[in-house]
Amino acid sequence: MELAALEKQLRTLQTESIAKIGAAETSAALDELGSSLLGKRGALTDLLRGIGALSAEDRPKIGAIANEVRAAIDAALSDRRGAAGAAELSALIAAESTDPTAPGPLPQLGSLHPIPETIAAIARIMASFGFTVAEGQEVEDDVTNFQLLNIPEDHPSRDLWDTLYLREPGRLLRTHTSPGQIRTMRAVQPPIRVILPGRCFRYEAVDASHGFEFHQVEGLLVDRGTTLADLKGILDELARGLFGPSTRTRFRPGYYPFTEPSVAVDVSWGGAKDGWMTILGAGMVHPIVLENGGIDPETHQGFAFGLGVERIAMLRHEIPDLRAFLENDLRMLRGLR
Repeated sequence: MELAALEKQLRTLQTESIAKIGAAETSAALDELGSSLLGKRGALTDLLRGIGALSAEDRPKIGAIANEVRAAIDAALSDRRGAAGAAELSALIAAESTDPTAPGPLPQLGSLHPIPETIAAIARIMASFGFTVAEGQEVEDDVTNFQLLNIPEDHPSRDLWDTLYLREPGRLLRTHTSPGQIRTMRAVQPPIRVILPGRCFRYEAVDASHGFEFHQVEGLLVDRGTTLADLKGILDELARGLFGPSTRTRFRPGYYPFTEPSVAVDVSWGGAKDGWMTILGAGMVHPIVLENGGIDPETHQGFAFGLGVERIAMLRHEIPDLRAFLENDLRMLRGLR
């Protein structure tokens, strides 16, 4: 085979190969072309088998031309692979329902349930007056839940509480958080400023405003020279902190066996047209209760108050039915954010 003829074949192979490479649309087609053109059994290898028929002077010339052809085909394959790969990626992205290059979706943020949120709000406000948070126990004994709070076994005030008694004699689920007063006074020396949030239990029919399980926040302050005016001042600020700076309060005579005098505290609600809503009961700690707590009523006085957390939360969030707090309805929780 002559030098000119073999050179022509090599140049023709280069031209045709570059044209085929330019027409290939996929990476798989380009891989197949690369193998058929430059592989061990490819077209270029077949042509170079005729190099043995050339003279010793012409062989280096054909070798140089063959290297040029191989380099040109390699370069064309590389360029086309880049373009085809980009086109395939664009098509894949377009076909997918999500864009892998887009930012991920934001995670759903949780929020506090209205009950612990309300308890935390009360605790923050009372902390500004030096009150700390303590815990009571949900399973109480009759003595602490009633008798030490000036509610003897035959006292008619026991009719105020529908008690859930346990099988163990004298044991019950606490009906209010007030037993925490006794336990706190016996554990801590005055001055005492503490709130005791927790669950309470009563045997009641469940409706929009009553439940067999509910939450209270008990407040207790014991110190020298404590007066009803101190109680009123703190409760005024508590009401404004919970319901807004324009909230008005009203103190009415009330009755609780463990306080004397006792008051019911109302807040203005819905403007003057809608009137007042009772939110808590309070009063000066009864001297008998102070004595039962190990404190001398001649030297120390105290006041106590108890808030119904569900009622506070219903007013703050305009929830008409307290059963909503127990339904685990995420729609309600999302609406309160």
